[in-house]
Amino acid sequence: MKCHRVNELIELLHPEWQKDPDLNLIEFIRKLADEAGYEGPLENLTDDVLIYHLKMRNSGKDDMIPGLAKDQEDDFKTAILKARGIIK
Repeated sequence: MKCHRVNELIELLHPEWQKDPDLNLIEFIRKLADEAGYEGPLENLTDDVLIYHLKMRNSGKDDMIPGLAKDQEDDFKTAILKARGIIK
């Protein structure tokens, strides 16, 4: 895991973990994994799962995933023209 990923994970993890101070780190990570729907062993849990879950944890059910919102086009015709490189 690169240094910026570690920093991003810690920045996202810290305020959420403070909401459950009675849990140790592994218990809290297991709680996050369960919330995200991850069912495998913790040693196979990726940082991506934790990062995206922490980013979306307090958002609404229908909110767009960060990173995808910037590419969203409400107009289908515009989306097709951009995808074909006709407009920017």
